[in-house]
Amino acid sequence: MSPRLAILAVATLCALSACSSPTATAQAGAVLKIKDPGNAGPLAYAKKNGILEKRLAQVGAKVEWGGTYASFTATIDAVRSGSVNVLEGAISPALGYLANGRDIKIFSITDRVVDPAAPKTDGLVVPADSPVKDVKELVGKRIAVNKGGRGEYLLLLALERAGVRPDQVTRVYLNPDQAASAFATGKVDAWWAIVRAYPEAVAKGARVLVHSNDLPDQDLSIQAARVELLEKHPEAVRVYLDVLRELTAQAKTEPDAFQNVFLAQGPTALSGARLKEELDKSRYALPPRPATAADLTYVKDVAGVFHRYGVLPASVNPSDVIFDLRASS
Repeated sequence: MSPRLAILAVATLCALSACSSPTATAQAGAVLKIKDPGNAGPLAYAKKNGILEKRLAQVGAKVEWGGTYASFTATIDAVRSGSVNVLEGAISPALGYLANGRDIKIFSITDRVVDPAAPKTDGLVVPADSPVKDVKELVGKRIAVNKGGRGEYLLLLALERAGVRPDQVTRVYLNPDQAASAFATGKVDAWWAIVRAYPEAVAKGARVLVHSNDLPDQDLSIQAARVELLEKHPEAVRVYLDVLRELTAQAKTEPDAFQNVFLAQGPTALSGARLKEELDKSRYALPPRPATAADLTYVKDVAGVFHRYGVLPASVNPSDVIFDLRASS
């Protein structure tokens, strides 16, 4: 082989093996698959402005935006199939998922907002004309919740505090879209509405019996990812978390930029009181932080409630739930 051909062969092999830098080699092929963020929030802002794409490219990774899902539990099939590998939610649905598999872990926690002036984010609601005035009066009623998720966790806490046994009510397992329809048509008597479903229900006249703020709620918001992504590409996940933290902080001072991100009109656009409420939520929102072993306290508490009432088997080991991104540096 001539010297010129030898040099060309070496260059080709180097390109194929991504020998440009240790970081590029470690992160080559990393793809963060995230559900469509919709029309509001830090991820919607990041998608519109290509922020994640730019930042992830610095560590040889990329992002793929996927479909639309109403909640963590509604995203489960996509996670299992691998079409989503990073998702947000709460500890409760993550435990529900982990009861049947070990392919995700929590890598980020968002501490609870304790300011009483902050807008409420969920609640147990009944129709405006319902005769039910108190949780104790739900005995014999049908209540919509997301199975093994935040709604069911909070309902169990509320029933426990009111002295009502869970078997004295009927829990109807529905995702948020299904629950909204069932509630509007009278197929359920009450509903623990969460995420964006809650303010929409209240805006339509639903009456709130109890909020999570009234309960010993330990079910913090989380970010989770598939284990293979966390183990093989922790730097890419750290970039994702850094971007989310930065944009959450930015949204506190520039909340208008994070609402109606893509569309100012249409079913996903907000205006009036609903827009004001979401702007207020941004002003009070706390940035996510890396999860640590200390967060097992929250996991154990939520798991304890689920185990106590037979929602989840006791086989879920809290120590298998947390992935410490800092330890993987």
